[in-house]
This record gives sequence, structure tokens and C-alpha cells, in this order.
Amino acid sequence: MDTVKALKQSPLFADFSDREIGSVVETARERSFAKGEKIIEEGAEGGRAFYVLLDGTAQARKGDIVLADFGPGDYFGEMALLLEDTPRTADVLATGDTHCLLITSWDLRALIKVHPRAGDKIMAELANRFHNNLMAELDSRLRSSDPAPGD
Repeated sequence: MDTVKALKQSPLFADFSDREIGSVVETARERSFAKGEKIIEEGAEGGRAFYVLLDGTAQARKGDIVLADFGPGDYFGEMALLLEDTPRTADVLATGDTHCLLITSWDLRALIKVHPRAGDKIMAELANRFHNNLMAELDSRLRSSDPAPGD
């Protein structure tokens, strides 16, 4: 498993220099999950970390509803960085044997101290994702509340 290569596939780290990626790898921790194992549990308290999928597949679910499928390079759980101490909003399950990089808010602070521009890149990507998710949710709610034509 080439962690550096996997991180470069992620939109979160695509614009990072080799040095910045190296700092992420040095600071964060790798975790493995077996198929069917929960990576994140809905309602869990105190999440101050997110995951980057290095290898394998995972799925975000709320009950029986599939919210998203993840593959190598995807990241999830990032809302924990923006809303510290907020319960997790969904389960994330490994749908195959999965290898992830766990990045805490403390890891990010350490990275930003050494590479301040890395923080700008991460915040820009997280803000973009948050905006896109918010717009998708708003669109979904508007569509479900629109009366049928002629009603």
C-alpha cells in the first residue's frame, strides 16, 4: 500500500506538495477495518477526526438508507472537524476489507503549524464539500415539498 500515492488521489490532498503529503503521513494513523465493520457509528460522541480511504470500499448509511459509497481517495467524517463534540450523523461501514488514514483535528493543527498553506487548501476543499452537500440537501427538500403541477 503506497499511502502517499493514495492520498494524492484524494481531492482533499490533490494540490499538496510531496512535503505536505509527507507531513500528513507522518502525523496521521493508519487503520484497517474488515468487511462489515463500523468505521464510524451514528450517534457516537466526541468525534474529532475524519478518515481518508486508502484502499477498499465503504458506505455511509442512515438506518437502511445508503447516503454515499466511498472508494480509494474519498474522505468522510470531516464534519467532526467543523462541529467538534457533535454526535456522528451516520454509520460508515466497511463494505470490503478497508485501509484508512485517521486524521484528527490535532493532526491538522500540527500540519498547519509546519505548512500554513496546507490549512488553506484543506479548508477550501471542506468548504466546497459542505456547500455542495448543503445545496443537494436543500434541492432534495424543495423537490419533496413542491406540490405537483395543477395542485
